[in-house]
Amino acid sequence: MAMIQWFPGHMHLTQKAIAERIKAIDVVIELLDARLPGSSANPMLATLTQGKPTLKVLNKQDLADPERTSAWLAHFNAQPDTRALALDASMAAPAKALIKACHELAPTRGGMAKPMRVLICGIPNVGKSTLINTMVGKRAAKTGDEAGVTKLEQRIVLAPDFYLYDTPGMLWPRIIVAKSGYNLAASGAVGRNAFDEQEVALELLDTLKTHYPQRLQARYKLDDVAQMTDEQLLKAIGAKRGALRSGQHIDMQKAAEIAIYDFRANALGRITLESPEEFAQWLAAGQTLDAERQLKKDAIELDRKIRFKQIPRPDRRDGPC
Repeated sequence: MAMIQWFPGHMHLTQKAIAERIKAIDVVIELLDARLPGSSANPMLATLTQGKPTLKVLNKQDLADPERTSAWLAHFNAQPDTRALALDASMAAPAKALIKACHELAPTRGGMAKPMRVLICGIPNVGKSTLINTMVGKRAAKTGDEAGVTKLEQRIVLAPDFYLYDTPGMLWPRIIVAKSGYNLAASGAVGRNAFDEQEVALELLDTLKTHYPQRLQARYKLDDVAQMTDEQLLKAIGAKRGALRSGQHIDMQKAAEIAIYDFRANALGRITLESPEEFAQWLAAGQTLDAERQLKKDAIELDRKIRFKQIPRPDRRDGPC
């Protein structure tokens, strides 16, 4: 399973801007994709904002599995100095809910003498700009369906004593959880040039046939989805949706694009690609593999320094017998 990575230059600038801005911030709002709450939580952001009260907002809840959304809200609300709530673009007064939650996290802030200063962050294409525009009732932030639309920090006044600082969408330099990379790509958080659509579609279908086989059967008029391999399922979708090349051969690229588009467009129904328990397992496995890779990298670097006589060769006689 190849690792998906995407960290354009403007994300380095965003990282620096957050590190500087966080000094004067009272609460951090991290906008998550309710369809992949664990994968869309930025571990680099957690490091940058360490010690600050955090509001986890599961956005696009109308696209996500309600039962799994409840499980994720309970998971985040159990963490210290953290609140979690679920939103979507159809909510009439999202600003009121966010302001209330932020005051619960920082009860000493408020009023013109001590205005609330909030930093809102999230991965690309998580719906942050759309949510902000809904909250302020006008087009305050640029929107688009491509990752990386917002490129500059903006200050938005939600109330006379409530300042919201918007930042560009940001991933992190190394995604160590392989499954997260695929889920992020399926959601549209990763630039299209950073992944192979067929690989992403196969991983997506593997998840869907495990947890939502009836949705696949209903959408594509298929039988016995659970018995198919991922490749057979992708071919069957291509056949049903007319993704054919000359000679009636399945166009696997086109079939992959159809499967990914249908997930993003909610054509398969309300779906969440991961539970808190699943993500915890993926993260533990990813951390183990990353530690092993680091040990190998350190050993190679040590050998290089010895060969080029940058450091003396260890005297093995000094070691244990």
